[in-house]
Amino acid sequence: MSGSLQLGFSDYEQVYAKKKTRRQIFLEEMEDTIPWDDFHALIRPVYHQLSAKGGSPPFPLEVMLRIHLLQQWFTLSDPLMEEMLIDTPCFRRFAGIDMVSERIPDETTILNFRHLLEEHGIGEQIFEAVKQTIKDQGALLQEGTILDATIIHAPSSTKNKKGERDPEMHSEAKGNQWFFGMRCHIGVDAASGLVHSVVSTAANVHELNTAAERLHGEEKVV
Repeated sequence: MSGSLQLGFSDYEQVYAKKKTRRQIFLEEMEDTIPWDDFHALIRPVYHQLSAKGGSPPFPLEVMLRIHLLQQWFTLSDPLMEEMLIDTPCFRRFAGIDMVSERIPDETTILNFRHLLEEHGIGEQIFEAVKQTIKDQGALLQEGTILDATIIHAPSSTKNKKGERDPEMHSEAKGNQWFFGMRCHIGVDAASGLVHSVVSTAANVHELNTAAERLHGEEKVV
């Protein structure tokens, strides 16, 4: 990213502060770890090009990708991601946004980019690329895998245009409480704590049913 980005007053304070926050340290590590060129090559063929009819030019691909990653890492909704870009200098700096002279993507733009990646299955390809990168760096030892799952709760009242609930979601009891939504099943490298496999199902699917899909086959311990 260009080092000539102009800084607002709050950005200047953060850059030259004597102590870095854990968030800043994490983002600096990601800056050096992510295979940016590989990710751009995955997305560029399907990313929106400037229309011959004119209109506002699309945001740079690199900016939208960085915002998307921020959203995933910090579990932010589309509206909250937009707010965090306005409020948080280190987020703007990571995304490459100069608040003085450039626009900030709104929540609809952020949503549309995420849907674009989902439509073309690029999220899964990015996950595999990251996994391969950290494996090449020796961070994934692969001797043991920890299996776990968590319910992703969704409002049971949410329905589509036909008045139907999402068919991929289901109700499930956990303890004495009922949940409606999906279940995220993960496989984690026991040594590093890094996630190496993810499976999503309806909430009522037991985690043992997806255990085989979350093992890479080289484990000595599960």
